Amino acid sequence: MLNKKQVNFYNFIPYIFSALFLFGCAAQQPPQGGPRDLTAPKLVKATPANKTRNFTAKEINLEFDEFIKLTNTYQEISMSPAMEKQPEYSSNKRNLTIKFKDTLQKNTTYVINFGKSIQDVNEGNVVKNFTYVFSTGPHIDSLSISGSVTNTLTQEKEKDVTVMIFPLKQDSLLFGKKKPSIFTTTDSSGNFSLNNLRDDNYRIYALKEASPNKIFDNDNELIAFLKKPIHLKSDTSNVQLNLFKQLPEKFRFAEKRFDTDGKMLFVFNKALTKPAMKVIYPADMDRQKLVEFSKTKDTASVYMRNMGFDSIRVALYDNNKPIDTTSLKKGKKETFQRSLTFQYNIGSNNLLKPGNDLRLTASLPVENFDNSQITLNEDSIAVSLSDYTLQKDTGNLKRIAVRYRWRQGSKYEIIFNDGAFTSIYGDKNKRLSKKFQIDKTENYSSLTVKISVPPDTSKAYVVELLNEQKVVLQSNPIRGNTSVVYNNFITGKYMIRVIYDENKNGKWDSGNVHQKRQPENTWVSDKVIALRPNWEAEESVTVPKEPVTP
Repeated sequence: MLNKKQVNFYNFIPYIFSALFLFGCAAQQPPQGGPRDLTAPKLVKATPANKTRNFTAKEINLEFDEFIKLTNTYQEISMSPAMEKQPEYSSNKRNLTIKFKDTLQKNTTYVINFGKSIQDVNEGNVVKNFTYVFSTGPHIDSLSISGSVTNTLTQEKEKDVTVMIFPLKQDSLLFGKKKPSIFTTTDSSGNFSLNNLRDDNYRIYALKEASPNKIFDNDNELIAFLKKPIHLKSDTSNVQLNLFKQLPEKFRFAEKRFDTDGKMLFVFNKALTKPAMKVIYPADMDRQKLVEFSKTKDTASVYMRNMGFDSIRVALYDNNKPIDTTSLKKGKKETFQRSLTFQYNIGSNNLLKPGNDLRLTASLPVENFDNSQITLNEDSIAVSLSDYTLQKDTGNLKRIAVRYRWRQGSKYEIIFNDGAFTSIYGDKNKRLSKKFQIDKTENYSSLTVKISVPPDTSKAYVVELLNEQKVVLQSNPIRGNTSVVYNNFITGKYMIRVIYDENKNGKWDSGNVHQKRQPENTWVSDKVIALRPNWEAEESVTVPKEPVTP
């Protein structure tokens, strides 16, 4: 027989299960993980509707299918035609509100381009090239300009490039000074489309920036343009824009400093042809200098044997013509930390290319070296000093060549004992050693490329061999049909690029947007040349006729 307490407990059991069920439901969590959301927000509703005619509203509300946020609002969003008082843009949950602060013109089509300003809250997915269009009159402008953007040197289509137009009458006033009011961004295939344009004359540009502000104001930006304006009377398509890096019109020192070892470093904003440098103050210091220019001729490293000065002034020349002067200051008692070390022309796998000398590049200019403190071992046996030589490069005191009849299959070690080398400052090296072997000749190949060019004999070309990273390995100016030979190249994949050398100077020349000068055209063969080990390959390349640059 159940007692009274037991009866009361069983009466409460249904209530206990109900409470547990409700608590379990309340404690449920959304599923974790799953694929990342890559979908940009989508417009659900616009009030007034997009492409409204006879527009009279004071504000616009745009509702999206998920929570949104605005970024870089006044850099990314533009309104065309521009208003003296910019509208106010704000976001709240799924809604974007635009409030006008100025009076709209009569019978005018307005286009609000949001650029990349609209993103979802969670993943930052961007709504690209979203526009809202309306007209204060009965007609909406509907003309369009479309085309694609290509990199001149790589001949690849470029994505995320800003394509902009300026009415011809405003071009000289706005381009390079103010953000355009009419622009779009290229898609993943490099294509673009500018829509809802009115009948007018335009200048068109493409701009690729690292830090977008939609203004061509940086030497490192890529620019493209059409030489002739677009007279827009009907839809215009197949506009081809070719990006290039413009050489700065005015020379300047982009950077100048003393490095920790006392070296003076001067970086130029553009490459020079045949640079030279002279110390003009203190006057008697010029003979103390050692100057090293980079391969690209846009950087100078200056070493002074005598560092007993508090300031120095140098003059820069190109082709024996003065370019600019600049100065640096240092304390007379300022000290520098130096370490004499070396780099070698040996790959990461410690293999030296067959047929090459072992080349050392010192961290400081070398004054002299002591052969007695240098040991070369071949298979752990010391090589006689009379069998190998060390020779300084007369044009660069940081470079030294070690010459010896290297043998494949042998293991080498070169040892530089303490004090083997002395820098121009009197610094001596600490003990260093380098182990290496000679690479196998069968790992290298030869390539002969038979080049056929268009029949016009007045044209000149430059043939370039590129590796997989698009780095130029060899460059050969040509004037007609010929064969170009590439000897002892490591096995791998290569491509041929051809420059249409308009001014016949043997190199690619950039353009200038302000002078309306296009860069020299290039063509990249779509044939990938794969070199196999120990192989003599032969390829034929037919260069097409140079395209007409608009």
